[in-house]
Amino acid sequence: MLWRSVVGKLWLTILLLVLAVLIILTMLLTQFFETFHDNQAKDQLTKMADRLVVILEKDPNSTEAVRITKEMADVYSMSVMMIDSSRQPVLPASSSKDSELDIEVFLSNKQLSDVPQKRVKRFVKEEFPLKQEGGTEDHTMIIYGEPYRDPSGGTGAVYVYQSVENIAKTTDQAKKLIFIAAGIAIILTTVFAFFLSSRITAPLRKMREAAMLVAKGEFDAKVPILTHDEIGELGMTFNRMGRQLKNYVQALNQEKEQLSGVLSSMADGVITFDRKMNILVTNPPADRFLQACYYETGMSAKEKYSLPEAVSQQFNQVVTLEREQLIEVALQGRSWVVVMTPLYNQSLIRGAVAVLRDMTEERRMDKLRKDFVANVSHELKTPIAMLQGYSEAIVDDIAETEEEKKELAGIILDESRRMSRLVNELLDLARLEAGHMKLYKSWINIHDYASRILRKFHGPAKERKIHLHLEAELEDSSGELYADADRLEQVLTNLIDNAIRHTAEDGEVILRASISDAAVKVDVTDTGSGIPEEDLPFVFERFYKGDKARTRGKSGGTGLGLAIAKNIVEAHDGVITVHSKRGEGTTFSFVIPRNMDGEV
Repeated sequence: MLWRSVVGKLWLTILLLVLAVLIILTMLLTQFFETFHDNQAKDQLTKMADRLVVILEKDPNSTEAVRITKEMADVYSMSVMMIDSSRQPVLPASSSKDSELDIEVFLSNKQLSDVPQKRVKRFVKEEFPLKQEGGTEDHTMIIYGEPYRDPSGGTGAVYVYQSVENIAKTTDQAKKLIFIAAGIAIILTTVFAFFLSSRITAPLRKMREAAMLVAKGEFDAKVPILTHDEIGELGMTFNRMGRQLKNYVQALNQEKEQLSGVLSSMADGVITFDRKMNILVTNPPADRFLQACYYETGMSAKEKYSLPEAVSQQFNQVVTLEREQLIEVALQGRSWVVVMTPLYNQSLIRGAVAVLRDMTEERRMDKLRKDFVANVSHELKTPIAMLQGYSEAIVDDIAETEEEKKELAGIILDESRRMSRLVNELLDLARLEAGHMKLYKSWINIHDYASRILRKFHGPAKERKIHLHLEAELEDSSGELYADADRLEQVLTNLIDNAIRHTAEDGEVILRASISDAAVKVDVTDTGSGIPEEDLPFVFERFYKGDKARTRGKSGGTGLGLAIAKNIVEAHDGVITVHSKRGEGTTFSFVIPRNMDGEV
């Protein structure tokens, strides 16, 4: 609305100010003119009366004096009434308008009748009946009475009077002119004030539009400089402020992007808290930690109460003790180390910064190292104990016959070979995991290669009464793969041997090979006892065994075969998987990409 704008307020202020001044001035001028005309009329009446008195007193010809008096009264539009000492009219009342007052008015009015008696001058302003054409009407009259001495030595009175209406007409005309001038002044003031306020506020409106654009982020908005006064200087200052603000915002954005980039690229999580433990800043690893916290506590909002109790206590200690605190938190199966330090605002603590490191893999590796030592110790303990026991039996001549000695020596040889095989497999696994195992690749005919390996197991399969089959699905006649034949044989040997050992009599083991332009897929399927569902994620770990008691016998082994097979397949850029159902059988599958160019 106009009244709420600067233009409207400025225009209305100027208009009201000028209007107030004009009203006061009009009132003063009106009062002045009313008083002025009244005083002027009294002064004229006084002068007229003085002249008439002088004429009457000094002119010996009374008739001529009366005539001169009448002519003077007609000239000045006044009426004259003269009364002699006997209170009789000397000169009838007359005026230019042929209006007159009756003599009884002068004789009955106490103040007017006192003029000849007390020889005083009187001014009277009252309402009297005035004789006019058409009758008698009441009019307010100004009457001035002055005594004079007639030729007979008596005291008479000269009354000069005039109707107030004549004075009022002059005053009304002056008022009319004043009101017309005031109206013209108000109109001119309105136009001038509106023009002036619009011109003054035009740069302010431009500045307001530019400020709104700056508030929306458009810092290139400029205010046009139309004048060189204070408003022009304000516009130049505003433009300078916009440029500086743009530079500051760009600098802040760059710093923010740098900080955001650093936080986002950090492997460790970072969380910033205020003094009330409200979360201020996080990065992606910290978000994963918080999501785990929210899931575990059943909350969806980032509140301090959704964090683990240990983290809340750590925050309280950091704020209270003003020093770094370190804890380790287990959350959703993962281990997090939380290092929290106080965050200062000059000399006061305004919060804390927590650095989160996912130590799950490190803890798992520690556990694997411990388990590895325990497993190796366990695996070596049995053959070493048997070697020691049977050796002592031979030394102590417990075996008396040659056949018993040969039997004990055979057991010692088998345990030595098994221990040697365990050490060799450990060395192979270490080289594979360290990437030090070199592959000697060559072109392999899949069908011939699979048939040759399968023939090695015909004897053990026949002893166990297990049916062994080969199924090959080749899309081209070549059916070749560029790979390390010895290492793949080690994989297939391990998988087929496991399948035969875990399959009951009259069971079936199938070696299935399928080849396409992109890769070779090999499946080893058995109808054995299967692997428990809870053990499937761990079958490729070192020293995994299906028999928890690690018993020797048909299913005996080192527990390193599948771990070695997995590393060999991955060394060929392949993938190995397992699918099994308890009591129905197991299928081990691996896929190796074909290298058609023969590049190593």
